[in-house]
Amino acid sequence: MTGERTVGAVLVVGGGPAGIQAALDLADSGFKVYILESGLSIGGTMAQLDKTFPTNDCAMCIVSPKLVATGRHENITMLTNAELKKVDGKSGDFKVTLTRRSRYIIEDKCTGCGVCAEHCPIEGSNAFDRELAPAKAIYVPFPQAVPLVYTIDRGLCIGCGVCEKFCEAKAISYSEQPDKEEVIEVGSIILSPGYDVYDASKKREYGHGLFANVLTNIEFERMLSASGPTEGHVIRPSDGDVPKKIAFIQCVGSRDAQTSNTYCSSYCCMASLKQAVIGKEHVPGLDTAIFFMDTRAFGKEFEEYLMRAENEYGVRMFRNNRISKVQQDELTGELMLSYIDGSDITEERFDLVVLAAGARPPEGTGALAKALSINMNEFGFCDTDELKPVETSVPGIFVCGTFSGPKDIPDSIAQASGAAGKVAALLSKERGTLVTKKE
Repeated sequence: MTGERTVGAVLVVGGGPAGIQAALDLADSGFKVYILESGLSIGGTMAQLDKTFPTNDCAMCIVSPKLVATGRHENITMLTNAELKKVDGKSGDFKVTLTRRSRYIIEDKCTGCGVCAEHCPIEGSNAFDRELAPAKAIYVPFPQAVPLVYTIDRGLCIGCGVCEKFCEAKAISYSEQPDKEEVIEVGSIILSPGYDVYDASKKREYGHGLFANVLTNIEFERMLSASGPTEGHVIRPSDGDVPKKIAFIQCVGSRDAQTSNTYCSSYCCMASLKQAVIGKEHVPGLDTAIFFMDTRAFGKEFEEYLMRAENEYGVRMFRNNRISKVQQDELTGELMLSYIDGSDITEERFDLVVLAAGARPPEGTGALAKALSINMNEFGFCDTDELKPVETSVPGIFVCGTFSGPKDIPDSIAQASGAAGKVAALLSKERGTLVTKKE
């Protein structure tokens, strides 16, 4: 890039664990960083988790300090509730056009006190808690959200003005324009928009959306969380009773030719093992059974975790099993599964069934790929070379995390630092040119 203009700033698309890690690495290295996040807060799916494998550490205890560090970093600008529209230019000198959707809140004035939500009379479903709990028409996704700024759901809001009346900071702005367009200049772009969870209701044979006691893994994760809809109490949604037996069904929407998602989602085996173990800690005497084709626990200390779950916690493992369907006893609400045990076909009843719904490319991937002119693979994830796993088909645009394919949090974090290193090398001559000096 000798003799050509180079900008010492970087755009990170996506504010999950990978995006946060890449942003912090680059900001600490002397580059101006913009984080473009489509949601209302950074944190990604990790913010919804109760525990992380293989250590069973509190997920929020790990990610929350990262959220705060990102929000307070003098070299990071967060662009939340935003969408990338167009990219012009080339490596070293990109012009990015983005749209920021309105929160109908004046962000600089909102203190995050929550008084508005306390007085709001309207309730809807809570997307963060996967529809298992209500949320007000004015809300934050979760208490540790960064930025901690409330948002009005105009599709739910009736315009009664109660929140405006009680907001001492005068931050409510019903008349704010729906969208604002901005243009930023950066030298490189890192893509880390994460993934979406497969819609398990499409596998109608498993009864998600039909039977109240059939949950997805992320719904069960919210149930396990102390800050979740049931405050960490494991219950049957149908009647509130504590379950005695829980079945976990693997590969829902993954390794399945019927859904065209023939790939492995990588994290599901360990996620179900973790949930079976944590479930036993929450409910003494709980019987948990996992049904799967084969186990893919290949990460550091994963095999030891598998052995501990099976031998110490007594998690029942049924290998070489792909459950064909889930049936419900209309009188008791119990769920019936048929499976192979040795050479016999066995039918067993469970109080709760948890579906290990796999990963799929995030919504809007096609539009993002078109705006960036990057190649995507046959499954809709970002296409990369096996020997260049963080490089896209466009020079100056890099990728990390699950946008290039399903992976767990440790692998996503490692790849994020790799992508940040590539960007730092590319823009090395512009290091320190756009940063804010600490006073």
